[in-house]
Amino acid sequence: MALSTIAAVLPAFSALAGNLVLPDKAPRPPRASVEDKARVEQECTPPATAPIPTQRPQSAEDIAKSPPLPPVEAPKPEEKPAPSIKEAVGRLEEKPKLERPPPPSAPAQLACQADLKKLGVKFEEKSPISDPLGCAIKNPLDVTRISDEIAIRPGATMNCAISDALSRFLTDIVSPEAQKIFGSPLARIEQASSYVCRDRHGTEKISEHAFGNAIDIARFVLKDGTTIDVKDYGETDPKRSQFLADVRKAACGPFRTVLGPGADADHSLHFHFDLEPRHSLHPFCQ
Repeated sequence: MALSTIAAVLPAFSALAGNLVLPDKAPRPPRASVEDKARVEQECTPPATAPIPTQRPQSAEDIAKSPPLPPVEAPKPEEKPAPSIKEAVGRLEEKPKLERPPPPSAPAQLACQADLKKLGVKFEEKSPISDPLGCAIKNPLDVTRISDEIAIRPGATMNCAISDALSRFLTDIVSPEAQKIFGSPLARIEQASSYVCRDRHGTEKISEHAFGNAIDIARFVLKDGTTIDVKDYGETDPKRSQFLADVRKAACGPFRTVLGPGADADHSLHFHFDLEPRHSLHPFCQ
C-alpha cells in the first residue's frame, strides 16, 4: 500500500478507535457520599433493645370471664410402712442403757468412812436398806453433823459418797460464802428430804432419794442466827438472793444434778443435790 494511502486512512482509524469502549476501561460507578454511608448504617444496625409490646391491663369483666386456674395439689408426704414389733424392739435395744454403778466394795466403803471422820462428819452405820420397789442402800449412814462446825437437822440417811460431797461443799464453799456476804459462817442446814423410797415427781423413774444419793436443803442457818430460806427473794432481799445464786452456781460440778427455785414447782422451796450417774460428762443444773 502506498504511503499516501496509509496517511489518508490513519486519521479516520484513530477517530474510530477513540470511540470504542474496552472492557478494562469501563466507566466506574459514582463513589458513595458520607451521607449515604451514614444512612445505610442506620438502616442496617438493629436497635440495642427491642421495643417491649405493651399489654392492655385486664378489666374486671375480662378477669371474671377468664377460666379458673386448675387447683394446685400439695405434694403428698411419703408414706412409710409402720415398723414391725421386731423392728421397734430392736430400736429400743440399740439405745444405750444407763446402768447404775454397783455399790462400793468393802475396802472402798471403809476408805470413804475414814475420809468422813477426817472431815468431822458424825454418822452411824445402819442396816442395809432394800425394798421390793427397787429402793436400796447397801451401806446407809445416819448423818447428824456435816463437819465439826456444821450440823444437819434433822439427821439424814444417805450413802457415803454424797455425805462426803456434801461435807466438802458446805465446808469449803457455802460457809466461806456466808462469811463474805453476811459476816458469819454456816452453823447448820435444815434438810427437807434425804432417803425416801419413791419415784420422781411426774415420772416412772425411781428417784435418787431412793438410793440415799440425794439431799434437799430448805434452809441455811448461820452462826449469828441469820437464816436464809431457799426461795425466790427477787429484788426484795439482794443479800439473800446473791447468797443463794452463788451457792447454786457453785454446786453445779460437785453434784451431778442441781435443782432449785425456778426449775419447777416441786423445787420452789429447796435445793436438790444428787450424784446421779449420767452418760454426759456435764452435770444437769437448773
